[in-house]
Amino acid sequence: MTKNLGIIVLATIVTACQNQRIVQPAEEITLVPYPATEKGSVTENYFGTEVPDPYRWLENDTANETKAWVAAQNEVTNAYLEQIPFRDAIYKRLEKLWDYEKFSAPFKEGEYTYFYKNDGLQNQSVLYRQKGEDGNVEVFLDPNKFSEDGTTSLAGIAFSRDGSLVAYQLSEGGSDWRKVIVIRAEDKSIVGDTLVDIKFSGLAWRGNEGFYYSSYDKPEEGSALSGMTDQHKLFFHKLNTSQHEDELIFGGSSIPRRYIGGYLTEDERFLVISAANTTSGGELYIQDLSKPGSAIINVVDNFERNHSVIDNDGDKLFIYTNLDAPNGKVVTVDAGNPKPENWIDLIPETENVLNPGTGGGKIFANYLKDATSMVQQYDRDGTLERTIDLPGVGSAGGFSAKEDEKELYYSFTSYIYPPTIFKYDIASGKSVLYKASEVDFDPTKYESKQVFYTSKDGTEVPMIITHKKGVVLDGTNPTLLYGYGGFNISLTPSFSTSNIILLEQGGVYAVANLRGGGEYGQKWHDAGTKLQKQNVFDDFIAAAEYLIDEGYTSSDKLGIAGGSNGGLLVGAVMTQRPELFSVALPAVGVLDMLRYHKFTAGAGWAYDYGTADDDAEMFNYLYTYSPYHALKAGTAYPATMVTTADHDDRVVPAHSFKFAARLQEYHVGANPVLIRIETKAGHGAGKPTAMIIAEQADKWAFLFQNTHTPYTE
Repeated sequence: MTKNLGIIVLATIVTACQNQRIVQPAEEITLVPYPATEKGSVTENYFGTEVPDPYRWLENDTANETKAWVAAQNEVTNAYLEQIPFRDAIYKRLEKLWDYEKFSAPFKEGEYTYFYKNDGLQNQSVLYRQKGEDGNVEVFLDPNKFSEDGTTSLAGIAFSRDGSLVAYQLSEGGSDWRKVIVIRAEDKSIVGDTLVDIKFSGLAWRGNEGFYYSSYDKPEEGSALSGMTDQHKLFFHKLNTSQHEDELIFGGSSIPRRYIGGYLTEDERFLVISAANTTSGGELYIQDLSKPGSAIINVVDNFERNHSVIDNDGDKLFIYTNLDAPNGKVVTVDAGNPKPENWIDLIPETENVLNPGTGGGKIFANYLKDATSMVQQYDRDGTLERTIDLPGVGSAGGFSAKEDEKELYYSFTSYIYPPTIFKYDIASGKSVLYKASEVDFDPTKYESKQVFYTSKDGTEVPMIITHKKGVVLDGTNPTLLYGYGGFNISLTPSFSTSNIILLEQGGVYAVANLRGGGEYGQKWHDAGTKLQKQNVFDDFIAAAEYLIDEGYTSSDKLGIAGGSNGGLLVGAVMTQRPELFSVALPAVGVLDMLRYHKFTAGAGWAYDYGTADDDAEMFNYLYTYSPYHALKAGTAYPATMVTTADHDDRVVPAHSFKFAARLQEYHVGANPVLIRIETKAGHGAGKPTAMIIAEQADKWAFLFQNTHTPYTE
């Protein structure tokens, strides 16, 4: 019996091995010679320092010479990627993983309940609706019909208070410039003309008369994707009138601000205006719309901190602020005399960072506790009613609803907990499962844990590490370290279908919560800005060293990734410690720190970065770490694949173009240094599913090839 059992077990192992094909990385890939990138003679003087900028000409993204360079670079990149033996297998696996129904939390407008759904591989999610919970489900808006290739996306939607009118935004090719179309909800008939040239805007209805929106003057023809956008303006558009007749409410030359937003309290009594010159902090204004001709009143004139009106009860305003409260608090004040000296604390500041919402007559205090969610429910008098029981340690979002709602829907996720929607009864505090994810992933096979490591200056920094259970800490695991570290943005646990590729191959995914982010409030953010930006890079380098020292991986197996400000992070650390990493994946990065503020809304990032025009000290600091300028001739850099898109008008592709050109010029050794340039795509939002899958497949193929990692099909 024992002998027969052994034969059966052996046969099972052989069959399993036969069903799983292990594909080795290519022993050698023929790298097509990089395009000969012409060097110009541009030199700029900063406080007595001459700084050459030989690739300045690549900033002209519409020039024929630049377009030819883009095409030539993509040819080199595609030729390399096509030689990776498991590239197609990874693409097919990702396509299979992606092919499941995905739902958003439902929301109620008028007589209908609306929700988004993607059947699996649709390029854009479709907006559906039904009357009540049992009514017939019908398609309301299908963005897949906006363009043949799926590159036009639904970029925002707003319903009038009674739900009868709808204004929705369109983004074409991923651009931040939007169009707005108004329809009647009942029959979807179009109302008035299409509004154009709208950017960085919400849509806020005032009754059924019209809505508020924000925009800039459109840059000159040919520079719409790179020209500076400096003076934001808040307009009111009255339905069935020309956009040229729209009333300027706030901003423009009389009160110049780079970012202006307008929204209404739920009862539509108060117009709330935020006005800022950088992406952090800003002024707060209100206008009492119940009194015709009432003035716009300044509530807070502080540009350094963040404030918003989250609700009102008649004259009583509920305001979120981090003024004199770095982790945030909720205060109340009478709208007739709303200055900070009259504020009364309702939910005082705590040791955890606050992000409040309202619904059903309650205030939901969503706290970040070591970069994970803790949610508490308060009544309108500031009495704590309960701490909400969440499914585990992770990220919870969506704790908001209309004033008269009895329930709300929230989502919960973590690195090993696929996004799941729960229905929450506001009165009882009970949560029930509403929609579970159907992704092909078994969480019981994986673990995700938080560690704290010590950065260069002794600061303790959190990091969450995710991998298969039982992984051996022998330094041989392919690992991707991800970070951001800027703009007060917190990286909280979230599930990624793409990351399954790494995890199921026995790899490690690590996310470090670097200074510059918002995980520990304003102090944590400020500790990674301007002349302290190096702290962010030191934190990331220390995270990599921790992963190596603890045996998770080695330099030969370690890749790093980040996008936008995270692309800057990757560019900076790969130039400072090129030997520490095997693979670098800077995406849509801010890579020329001397000129970032010369394009689109880049000047608004100065709170985090400072600018080279400020003074000699700031220039020298930026010049030292700016990835484009920090590259050194004759250096062996990690295998690098820069990614960007031709319609990115947030971080213009010139950053990536110039960095890639100089990297190819200076790099020595066998490692490839490539740039992958997507066409008809922008900074990331609204990117069609097919494009996402193709990009992710190339990323993993590049990582596995250059960390010498086999791929098991």
